[in-house]
Amino acid sequence: MAKYSAAAVQAKGKSAEDNIFAANNRATALADKIGKDKVINGTVGSILDEDGQLVMLDVIQRAYKRLTPREIVAYAPIQGYPDFLEDCIDQCFGASRPAGYIRALSTSGGTGALHHAVHNYSSPGDEVLITDWHWGAYDSVMIDAGRKVRTFSFLTEDGHFNMASFEEAVTDLVAKQYNTVIILNGIANNPTGYCMTDDEWGAVAQFCAKAVEGKDKNIILVADVAYLDYSGEKEACRTFFKKFENLPKNVLTIVAYTLSKGFTLYGQRIGAMICVTSDEDVAQEFVDINQYSSRACWSNSNSAAMKAMASICANPEEVKELDAERAKYYKLIQERAAIFMKEADEAGVKYVPYISGFFITLPMEGAKAVCDDLEKEERVFLVPLKKGIRLAVCSVSKKEITGLAAKIAKAIAKTGAKQ
Repeated sequence: MAKYSAAAVQAKGKSAEDNIFAANNRATALADKIGKDKVINGTVGSILDEDGQLVMLDVIQRAYKRLTPREIVAYAPIQGYPDFLEDCIDQCFGASRPAGYIRALSTSGGTGALHHAVHNYSSPGDEVLITDWHWGAYDSVMIDAGRKVRTFSFLTEDGHFNMASFEEAVTDLVAKQYNTVIILNGIANNPTGYCMTDDEWGAVAQFCAKAVEGKDKNIILVADVAYLDYSGEKEACRTFFKKFENLPKNVLTIVAYTLSKGFTLYGQRIGAMICVTSDEDVAQEFVDINQYSSRACWSNSNSAAMKAMASICANPEEVKELDAERAKYYKLIQERAAIFMKEADEAGVKYVPYISGFFITLPMEGAKAVCDDLEKEERVFLVPLKKGIRLAVCSVSKKEITGLAAKIAKAIAKTGAKQ
């Protein structure tokens, strides 16, 4: 007999079970029971130090401690504090701030920016374009809004951005939709760690312009840069932003920027959506419609987090300290990834080309069986995806990651999974 439901038709059957949090919960529960040193938790999308402690940058801790009660609890403006918004623009673009009209609004983390982009620039029933390798929450953002998920092949067989697949998908969507929203997590991609080159970003931007040239159509290119600050040297990894300038007015770029990773403020849920456009009216519309949606969703954003960031950015010495701390953890994550990839090569375990970021992905059929076996036999917790396994190198110490590839190879052989 079917269960009785009081939900509206668009909500029936939905649930928020997430395999990443589910795996993390199992790992945490087992660690509490038998000891953290006996469990390897490769699920967490947060930086853990070599002792397994969640990292909060020292400069961030000090900024929080000096906040006044009013700064902590006061309602912030719906759009966000002006100094915070300018700081987000500056921290995001660095020396590569693109020319054009640039506006920003505070959001509830990077996810809030993605929500608004989908909600306000696509229509119910539209397809929203994303890469086949992507963060699973993208699907939820689209499906919850009544949109459809459309994917293209992110990488070619030789490990480069698949421009042909991108062009084919964009051409098809532009032909049948007024707006085409594209979410492209091309910098330290979650889950693969692949970084698009400046030339690849440029080709994407120019093709978007060509696809809507002379048409009463729009393309909204959403660059999800969640892991930007751990994708390379500070200024070198930001030069691709210049590819977003001088585009026609019917190509709007939105950058989904978050403080979750770069400022280690994961649970504070603060970020910004930043637009780059050649048209002043499009820029003003961006502020108006997205501010309206903020009011309708979360009203205003986390005051304390905005004030903490603004206080750091007002002090050049603290900005230098911020950069130094980020560089330290970027180096640590790179060292962990290097250990794993070297041992994976030796063990014959294949992985998607990794350049930087929090995750390495192992493509395979039978990922769930491999993860189940690793949990049972090795007390190793990883995240099974539709097309493979995600390993969070941001959270596994160098000691723990040493020998991990061999354990994975053993589980692959045991379960009969195919790479």
